Amino acid sequence: MNSILKFIAETTYGTSYRTSKVELDAEIPAAQIEYDAPAEIVLKHAGETRSTKNYVSLKEFADKISSDGLQILSYFLDGSRRIYKVDDIAYRTGSRKLIYPIVAGQVIAGCCRRVDKKLREENFLSELVLAMPDIANFDGHPGFFPDLLNKINEHLAERNLPIKLAKILPYNTNHNLAEKFEDRAVALIMAHMHDAEKNLVAELVRRGKLDQKNYLVKDGSLEYRILPNDKKKFNAKNYSFVIGVSKKFNPLLVKDSSDKSDPGIVADLPLYCRTPVTIFKRDDNFHGGNKFAVWYLRLHDKKYSDSPFDGVVKVEKILVTDAERESERIDSDEVNLLSAYLLNERNPVCCGTDSRWANHIYPIFLTESFVKSRFISAETFLHLF
Repeated sequence: MNSILKFIAETTYGTSYRTSKVELDAEIPAAQIEYDAPAEIVLKHAGETRSTKNYVSLKEFADKISSDGLQILSYFLDGSRRIYKVDDIAYRTGSRKLIYPIVAGQVIAGCCRRVDKKLREENFLSELVLAMPDIANFDGHPGFFPDLLNKINEHLAERNLPIKLAKILPYNTNHNLAEKFEDRAVALIMAHMHDAEKNLVAELVRRGKLDQKNYLVKDGSLEYRILPNDKKKFNAKNYSFVIGVSKKFNPLLVKDSSDKSDPGIVADLPLYCRTPVTIFKRDDNFHGGNKFAVWYLRLHDKKYSDSPFDGVVKVEKILVTDAERESERIDSDEVNLLSAYLLNERNPVCCGTDSRWANHIYPIFLTESFVKSRFISAETFLHLF
């Protein structure tokens, strides 16, 4: 039987080189920290309604709400992907034959809800996608890639495989751009995963699931990048009751009162304390230029960790209301409340199971485990190609 790659080469008049299949996104160890500060970020201070210059201790508050038995962190969201370069394919342009990678990915997004102190699946999305060069559509036909997708899925059905591709993502083959072709392909698959996450949030909002008593915690940053060809508008209103909690972050983005980078503010953060809130925005390629409230929270004592940043999470919330946008401030009481609830999620830890244990909140660890359990094996996935 013909493989997908051979079928694509024959259908698009390309040449498949049957190169070795390589995973492109192996997990990065938790201790590896990226220190390069993006120049496009603008930071502003005094990001909360109550003047706060020092660390804010939340242990007493966290113990109080724990004894009250109330809970407002109800939903937990995680997206994951596994990406592979599955082939190199050549297309002739004039007198030259140029070679481009074909990249395939499994994309999964899952949301769990806490019910009676147990996590249950709320919503789930799993798709297989393929990123390939836009030059495969040599005559620029607008329906080329959807037609090719249909043909590939018909081909898979003829092979009696209960699997189909959800989308073909054509990446830009302009040689004047700085990014490598593989990076362009991976960026498209990552954007597709982020779209899946955003769709799950939008569905919860549509069903009226999120409110002041039911927040959603998203694993990782809320700073979704908008690709140049992506015309979909990001709806910030959907994130009124959503926070992003990142296990890995760039400590150089933390600045002192003189506007100088000071990672020590986070490294020296005492146990059960948070930093003051900082407001920042990226350029318009990130969430259309929305502003974010950001603070750091220490869940575990650094003396038990390998790095001073282990045990600290970065918390993000988008400024959504008109008052927040105009004043560039977030309510300090809301920050303290969310931080205290996060502190109460730090145990039980997943020590011995995940090297990032000190930066996990347990419901996210369980949601992430659930999502990753839904991947089909690499052997089965690559056998398609």
